[in-house]
Amino acid sequence: MTHFPQPHPTRRASRVQLGDSVLAAIRLEDGRRTKANLQTISVTGGLLRIAQSLAQGDFVEVAFQTQSGPVHGMAEVLSPMRNMPDGVLQPFRFVALEDDDHRRLRSSLDHVAMRNSLGMKSGAFTTNRSGPF
Repeated sequence: MTHFPQPHPTRRASRVQLGDSVLAAIRLEDGRRTKANLQTISVTGGLLRIAQSLAQGDFVEVAFQTQSGPVHGMAEVLSPMRNMPDGVLQPFRFVALEDDDHRRLRSSLDHVAMRNSLGMKSGAFTTNRSGPF
């Protein structure tokens, strides 16, 4: 069954800052593929550092690796936030995740939150690996 992440109307989803350590594979609507670094992630979306900005409103597939396994979902591209010397920061929101992908994402985010509360560094997201495509 597919999960459709819904933002809570009064509370923002917790975000995990990843820096440039997690590689994400992106498949565009026309079938082209590109890679990006996943900067921030939550159960409702994330922020990519990508070489070229994507068009606001485009739908893409996003895949990345976590300690709990791969996460693969459909996302809507939001308006680019900031141009950087090596690309652009591009937010996205998940529009559909399979239940297993949602479970793996939530488990990884919970793992990071727990380790952060204990003052420990987390390895919940696997560094420099792309998703299934």
